[in-house]
Order: sequence, then C-alpha cells, then structure tokens
Amino acid sequence: MSVTLADVAKAAGLSGSTVSRALSAPEKVNAQTRERVRRIAEEMGYVPNHTARSLTSGRTDILGLIVPDIGNPFFPPIIKAVQARAQAKGRTVLIADTDERPADEPVRAGEMRARVDGLIVVSPRSDGATLTQLASLGPAVFVNRVVPDQTSIVIDAGDGMRQAVEHLAALGHRTIAYLNGPRRSWSNQQREKAVADAAAAFGLTMREYGPFEPQVQSGVHAADLVLASDVTGVIAYDDLIALGVMARLNERHVTVGRDLSIIGVDDSPMSSMAYPTLTTVAVPGMQAGSAAVDALVRRLDSPDADAETITLETRLTVRSSTGLAPRPE
Repeated sequence: MSVTLADVAKAAGLSGSTVSRALSAPEKVNAQTRERVRRIAEEMGYVPNHTARSLTSGRTDILGLIVPDIGNPFFPPIIKAVQARAQAKGRTVLIADTDERPADEPVRAGEMRARVDGLIVVSPRSDGATLTQLASLGPAVFVNRVVPDQTSIVIDAGDGMRQAVEHLAALGHRTIAYLNGPRRSWSNQQREKAVADAAAAFGLTMREYGPFEPQVQSGVHAADLVLASDVTGVIAYDDLIALGVMARLNERHVTVGRDLSIIGVDDSPMSSMAYPTLTTVAVPGMQAGSAAVDALVRRLDSPDADAETITLETRLTVRSSTGLAPRPE
C-alpha cells in the first residue's frame, strides 16, 4: 500500500496542511520543520500524487521553460538555476528549445500551456505582438526581454558594455568594432546601443558588422572582415562569436591581445579555458533563472498583482585577450 500524506503527517506529529506546505511550498514553512518533514517522507517512501493535487487545486506544479538554443553556453546556467529554484519550491520544469526559430515560440507555448501552470520565456526572438499573444495564454515571465505589461527579468547590458568600451579606450584603442548578434535579438539591440553610446562618449570610432548567429563559425567569418579594416579592438555579441574570431586570428598568425583585442559577452565556461583567456562581460544567468521562478510563482499566487520588471546588472571580467593598442608603424 502506498504511503499517503496523512501517513507522513501522523508520523511527523503535524497537521496534514503543514506537511502539505512543507512539501509543495517549502518557503512557507520554517527550515527545521521543512527538513524534518522531508526526511520522514523520504524514509517512508512517500511519493506526491501530482495528478490528484492538480485535480483539486487546478495546478500541475510544473513550470514551462522556453529557450532559443539549449546548446548556446548562455542558456545552461539559466536552465540549471530555473530547475534548482523550481525544485526548491516543490515544482518541476518542462523545457522546450526553439532552435532560434521565432515562429516556434508561440507553437511551443501553446503545446506546453495545457501541461504547465505558467511559462518562463528566455530571450524570445518573436515580435512584441506575438509575445503579447503568447502571454495571453496564461501566466508568463520573460527573461532578457521587456514585454509591455508583462513581468520581465531584464539583464541590463548597459554598464557592462560601457565598461568594455572604457577598457579598450584606456588601452589606447581608437577604432573598435561591434559584431552584431541575431537580427531579431532584443539583447543585441541593447548591447549595440550601449557600445555605440559609450564609443561616442569616449571619442572612439565604431564600426559594425553582422548580424551574425551566435556560433563559433560566425566569428570565423567576422574575423576576416575585421582584419580587412583599421579596427584594433573588437566587442562581439557573445563569447561564441568572440571565440570564433580568436580561432581565425590564430590561423592567420595574428596574436590576440597584442595585434588585436577581443571582448565577448556571457562569461561562459569556455571563456576562461580559451587561449588566450577571453575578456568578457559577465551576465548573471543563474541569478536571472532564480529570479524568473520567484516572479512566476508570485504571479501564480497573486494573479491580480501588477506586472513587475526586475533589472540585473552586468560587469566586465578582464583576461588576456585584450591589451594595449598596437602602435602605428
């Protein structure tokens, strides 16, 4: 015979409602009680009946997560943080990857909606009207994108990108390039604007190339464009493009950090393992994932509450791929 919630409550000497909260909404129970209930439930082999709970509460305790490309190093930290935070709140996560196809975002949202309580949509590529329609399906939180009248977790690239431009200016670079990301990327628009504004503020000439898909091969292509110009410093949309630039420069016997300085964005694990190590703008992906779960749970608990915008900051991490601007011969 399977162990019931009432069995766990009797063994713990607690009410059924307290045990239920400890297992399904642990943040609402003090740590000592929560751990005691968890231990007793585990020892007794209690398995929550999510189906029965969903029938009585109208909830599935499942959160939907949609990302553009699970293989891009920017997204795994967000995914891991969403899963960890959801688990801590007694929920599981259903993940969908749109493979950078904007048209797939509303399709995946529609498919998931019947099985989840709400959606977390990360770096969506769809236009504003489509995202507003997507949000009408049910509670939703958007990460790395501002959607009017919807809860958003915004990663503010402004300060980090300004730091990147200031860093190059301090090293004596006078002409820099920005390598654009995907055409539909909201974060690319924010990063490009931040670089342009900072370049103007520091009196630098800025050249632009792209758009490029966030892939190493894109950086290989971009490197040849940069080498044909008078640019001495490069800021790429993300680390993947920056690493592709570095790989191509190595093939062409151009020394990164001496002949040409490179800066990426994301601070992915590969950036600290590259040679030379990559200077990059660190993005708080794990913080964004945790904040998204908290915001979605608040929306589920208080459906009539106003939408909120939570802003997270970025910062420059200096490594070996940047150096003094080469002196004119």
